[in-house]
Amino acid sequence: MKKIFITGISTEVGKTIVSAIVTEALLADYWKPIQAGELDNCDTKKVKNLVSNHQSKFHPNSYALQTPMSPHAAAEIDGIRIELSKIKEPSIKNHLVVEGAGGLLVPLNDSETILDIIEPDYKVIVVSRHYLGSINHTLLTIKALQDKGFEVSIIFSGKEHKTTEDIIQKMTNVSVIGRVDEEPYFDTNVIREYAELFGEKLDKL
Repeated sequence: MKKIFITGISTEVGKTIVSAIVTEALLADYWKPIQAGELDNCDTKKVKNLVSNHQSKFHPNSYALQTPMSPHAAAEIDGIRIELSKIKEPSIKNHLVVEGAGGLLVPLNDSETILDIIEPDYKVIVVSRHYLGSINHTLLTIKALQDKGFEVSIIFSGKEHKTTEDIIQKMTNVSVIGRVDEEPYFDTNVIREYAELFGEKLDKL
């Protein structure tokens, strides 16, 4: 069974849309260990509304925090401390898509980050979106993962920026699964189209 962790080079780069696409493509289960803010319209609900197959199951957050901030700060406002021992992968017999929160080094507490919840057997997909500084953020994210021994792939999000994407590929040598374009909207049909488009490469992870 595949276990795929979706991370981004920053916040608001398209992790949740990519998570929905990968979940749909693999008929996988979905789990977001930590949700900070937007509890009424959390990422789990967003992915569930975008996935149209009837096989995927959606598992509860280990931590559902009230404030849209870095998890360590949101947890402090809620009067709790995030502990790795309480972030337990759901017991399933299916592929699993795990969505991170923000970027890779977002703090969970005083000493641990999102990187620490990525299990050794996870494959990692990095979502990269072009903006000023995104090359640096992408290279740093991929290097941190590769230094830990993870198998890394990338999905680009938004409008194509060829020079940015070319240099990222050359300097990291990671597999590019594809691009999620700047669509006017995302619904189950659009997600399904991308799932079919990326399906073959995702199957090979």
